[in-house]
Amino acid sequence: MTDYFQGNFPLQSVPLTKNTVSSSIAETEEVSEKLARTIAEAGSERKAGEILLLKVADVSYLSDYFVMMTGYSRVQVRAIAQSIEAKVESDLQRRPLRTEGKAEGSWVLQDYGDVIVHIMMPKEREFYNLEAFWIHAERISLPNSDDGEDKPK
Repeated sequence: MTDYFQGNFPLQSVPLTKNTVSSSIAETEEVSEKLARTIAEAGSERKAGEILLLKVADVSYLSDYFVMMTGYSRVQVRAIAQSIEAKVESDLQRRPLRTEGKAEGSWVLQDYGDVIVHIMMPKEREFYNLEAFWIHAERISLPNSDDGEDKPK
């Protein structure tokens, strides 16, 4: 036997590989968006306010999407976080990689890898103003978003 390898490759193999890669990237983006929308829906079911969905993939390597929402009490912030975990686990069979701030209840961060969730009390949301920090990210419209109206005082 010889180590010589004849390179008689079909010319179509290269374009097919490229199409496969680009289609898998499109599928990954679709899965990430579905996860982000499921998270926003779960927050809405628990009456979260000011739900904001940002596509940060083009401006950051941290994740594909950020979902930000407001809870008006520590109990509500924890309930929203729990609702998100339950809905994502039942619908998409995923659990967060990390969860921070649940014990305090003023700002809960859930990291799903391709989607990062921020559930904040109004004071924390106003003080840290993450929307202004990610101003270059694309805002994704949500059908049932309240845009800050009807907030409890």
